[in-house]
Amino acid sequence: MAKGRITIDEGRCQGCSLCVSFCTNSVIALDASVLNSKGYHPAAVVAAESCTGCGICALMCPDIAITVERGDEND
Repeated sequence: MAKGRITIDEGRCQGCSLCVSFCTNSVIALDASVLNSKGYHPAAVVAAESCTGCGICALMCPDIAITVERGDEND
């Protein structure tokens, strides 16, 4: 089974939460403790071990702030 790794560019994120809404494994959440340079609460990875690498979060991100890398579980 593929496992994924998500990288979020906090500077680009506008906190729309589409990635949070569409992630079926609750891997991402908005970080209420951080404000980026644009004044938004950016998305953050909160459950990296649950990521399957499906890429839906990156597809839904209108700011192109999410990169998903896929690898094997044994990597």
